[in-house]
Amino acid sequence: MINRIRDIRKDKGLTLAEVAERCDPPTTAQTIGRLETGMRSLSLDWMNRIAAALEVDPEMLVKGEDTAEAQVVARLTDAGAEALSAPRAAMLPTDLNSGAPLVCLTVEAAQGEYRAGDQVWLRQFPLEDVSRMINRDVLVPRSGGRFAFGRLIDRNGEMVGLLPPGTGQRQIVIDKPAWLAVAEMLVRKL
Repeated sequence: MINRIRDIRKDKGLTLAEVAERCDPPTTAQTIGRLETGMRSLSLDWMNRIAAALEVDPEMLVKGEDTAEAQVVARLTDAGAEALSAPRAAMLPTDLNSGAPLVCLTVEAAQGEYRAGDQVWLRQFPLEDVSRMINRDVLVPRSGGRFAFGRLIDRNGEMVGLLPPGTGQRQIVIDKPAWLAVAEMLVRKL
């Protein structure tokens, strides 16, 4: 088995020391480094501890040797496309789990900046976390199994106000939504 600890840690922008501190009980950066490189065996106990520290499911830390997966092979800089010194595994939106569920909105008709065929990946949070979503695109459940989507522009108690992405549309006010999902990633086909 090949582990993906380093890829996940780097995608989350964490150092070895930060992951070591997040482990319960805390460990050393050297130990995390040895587990990443395979110099130390990755036991089930270590998998669970590191997965909790990285906020991912434990099975995300390992991959089968025969598993075909998407690769990051280049990066686009001011000078143009440059090859990476070594390809690395690409993280998919569902790979990085912060503990909050992911939902996906598919765009069937162009509205504002969104084109038909786009997928908007959103992270679901309770209403209490709404203050960090102001001026971000959100999906909000409404009564009768319906939803509202737009820029979160206002909160007044348990009411939230959204501005839909299309031009000339009026503000939508939703009272006591069960949750809000904030846009994290746009997937657009070329």
